[in-house]
Amino acid sequence: QVQLVESGGGLVQPGGSLRLSCAASGNIFSIEDMGWYRRPPYNERELVATITRGNSTNYSDSVKGRFTISRDNTKNTLYLQMNGLKPTDTAVYYCHATAPNSLLGFWGQGTQVTVRS
Repeated sequence: QVQLVESGGGLVQPGGSLRLSCAASGNIFSIEDMGWYRRPPYNERELVATITRGNSTNYSDSVKGRFTISRDNTKNTLYLQMNGLKPTDTAVYYCHATAPNSLLGFWGQGTQVTVRS
């Protein structure tokens, strides 16, 4: 089992920045790819960005050029640097990890990001 705990969410004005963190614990050696997803109000959960164990990254078109995903395997932590935030980025942000022994992977509990004036 892998446990994921997100932090760093909050209220920010448009154009501002936040950095989300996701601390992994448990069977961390089984973790392969990791990613950030978000669930906007009244909408389905959507992909934000993913990163492989080898640090290859992928971003949704809506955040490309503004958000940066990274991982520090020595600290067992995943990050999401969010710059140029827009009201449309308002959502609950979730951390996800894949592992060979889990069909659906593992999810964190989520952290709220609200962007408004």
